[in-house]
Amino acid sequence: MIVLVLLACVQLTYAQGNAASALKAVEAAQAAANNAKKATKSATWIKLAQALVNAYDLPTSNVLVGASQMENMLTLGNAKALAEEQVVVNGVPYLKQTYEDKNLYFGANGMLDMVEVTKPVVENALPKALEAYQKALAVDNGSKSKDIAQGIIAISEKFSQEAYTAFGFGNLKEAKAFFEQAVAAKAMKPVEQIDTFALYNTALVSHMMGDYAAAQPTFEQCLKIGYTAENGEVYSKLADCISHTDTTKAGAEKARQYLEEGFKQFPDSQGILIGLINYYLSSGENTDKLFSLLDDAKRNEPNNPSLYYVEGNIHAQLGEEDKAVESYRKCTEVDPNYEYGYIGEGQLYYNKALDLQDKAANELDDNKYLEIVAEFEQVLKKCIEPFEKAFELTSDESVKSSIAEYLKNTYFRFRDQDEKYMAGFEKYNNLVNQ
Repeated sequence: MIVLVLLACVQLTYAQGNAASALKAVEAAQAAANNAKKATKSATWIKLAQALVNAYDLPTSNVLVGASQMENMLTLGNAKALAEEQVVVNGVPYLKQTYEDKNLYFGANGMLDMVEVTKPVVENALPKALEAYQKALAVDNGSKSKDIAQGIIAISEKFSQEAYTAFGFGNLKEAKAFFEQAVAAKAMKPVEQIDTFALYNTALVSHMMGDYAAAQPTFEQCLKIGYTAENGEVYSKLADCISHTDTTKAGAEKARQYLEEGFKQFPDSQGILIGLINYYLSSGENTDKLFSLLDDAKRNEPNNPSLYYVEGNIHAQLGEEDKAVESYRKCTEVDPNYEYGYIGEGQLYYNKALDLQDKAANELDDNKYLEIVAEFEQVLKKCIEPFEKAFELTSDESVKSSIAEYLKNTYFRFRDQDEKYMAGFEKYNNLVNQ
């Protein structure tokens, strides 16, 4: 509590100014910039830019994203919520608090996830501040270039934050526009940098919107500057764009080339792998090419268990169950502590059991139905041992949680057959509930 009170004091001291004084500071700085003599000094324009940024920051200056409701009550001080309601935004439930100039959205964990400014001190403050910095640069003799650059970088980051907020609200078109502004800002003099994250996100949002024609050249630009995103996602997204914008044989070939190039660098990328599998299945070409690519990767990294996991996934996708299990088990030969080999095997049996369950539900012949149910139970029981082993090995809590869910469902099916199954169900049911 002492830490929170001190934090509140710092935040409230920082946010002493109100909207009226912030607006007054902008007007005074603008008046100076309108003065012909003062407009020849870079400091005049820098002051205007800073006043605009301060005005932009004011509504959220004493708000702590990622902090709890109580922490934000302390930092907000005398500001009280005008209303409070439960809402669903972009499919996610929130507690919405309405203030005079903003709305706060607290997630199910009680932490502040998003802030929506409803009453800005100055409209379009960031573009105006960016323009002021550019005018400062135009009259600067070089003495303020560092200050101008820092100011522009800060504005670029604020554009990106606006984009993330818009994305959280499901406003993809708006998010894309903000990411584009972030890229454009950082590219300006004297910064002249490429904001790789904002550039990639611009393409990614376009892809999510189904605007493949806009996403494709931006993904290509990412590759040109050497940015591939996490696990080579640029390659798989770019190939997907090409498959939508060019449905000819040449387009398919171009998409395949990107996928294979990405696979060489990121052989365990699921996005790239799925793209390659879909290509070879739809094109009718020999899928042996996939395994040839994997063999090349194995020669480079013979002790990498993830390569055998990928191989197992390919066999599973192609319906080659025995070969898939063989590859998954090879993972544990290479590295006995590699949990994903066990996860792959467990998942294969679990998915096969679900298919059999659906098949049984659609079977009208009673005898055939009973045969399918018997096979279903036999296959489902096979997933228990590998899932149990994976649960023991993994230290990733999210992976443990997923495995526990599978095991809970599996043991539930057999809880009346044997006490060990009931014990297993109770164990994993308790873990899932926790």
